[in-house]
Amino acid sequence: MGQYAVIGLGSFGFHMAKKLGENGEEVLAIDANRAIVDDVKDFVTAAIVTDATDRDNLTQIITKDIDVAIVSLGDKIEASVMVTLYLREIGVKRIITKALNPDHGKVLKMVGATDVIYPEKDMAEKLASNLSNPNVLDYLPLSSGHSIREIAVPKAFVGKSLAELHLRKRFQIQVIAIRSGGTINLVPAPDYTFKAMDTVILVGPNDSLEKIVVTEE
Repeated sequence: MGQYAVIGLGSFGFHMAKKLGENGEEVLAIDANRAIVDDVKDFVTAAIVTDATDRDNLTQIITKDIDVAIVSLGDKIEASVMVTLYLREIGVKRIITKALNPDHGKVLKMVGATDVIYPEKDMAEKLASNLSNPNVLDYLPLSSGHSIREIAVPKAFVGKSLAELHLRKRFQIQVIAIRSGGTINLVPAPDYTFKAMDTVILVGPNDSLEKIVVTEE
């Protein structure tokens, strides 16, 4: 179980804190709005009403023992920058901060954010990918033009084994797991033979994954 601090309980921050709490994590939720804090308090370990942009306030409730701090302060660019800086000075190991645009993200990185996220952009890209590629069941973007995707097994795979398909050699793609008949086969053996109802979880370069999605070879 990890220790998390969620600072800013707008829509993203609220649902993040709530889900982490439901997953059994130790969560400290922080916002200046008492009504929002009251709404989340039953789902988290502790919920505090305070202005996190005040350094003294933040240092009284956040310690370096926090594993992950998530900063989600809406459109308050200056506030998110200052809170991220304070968290770095406190010594928090991992600081995930929501950014509004690439320039905002660059500043956040400069002041100490270990991860910068763009939730609206990421969700839009994920939805667009799923709409454009009906065979793609799920999609997780990674850095450097790579992704993890779960797809319905292409017709060209059915009846063939992993060894026969040579996916790593042909496409630089690795099969992480296969869902088959309600079970998950992690790191399947080379002699695994694909069935029509399988779904495949793959990791690799985006351009190669696109070829896999549409392949009918």
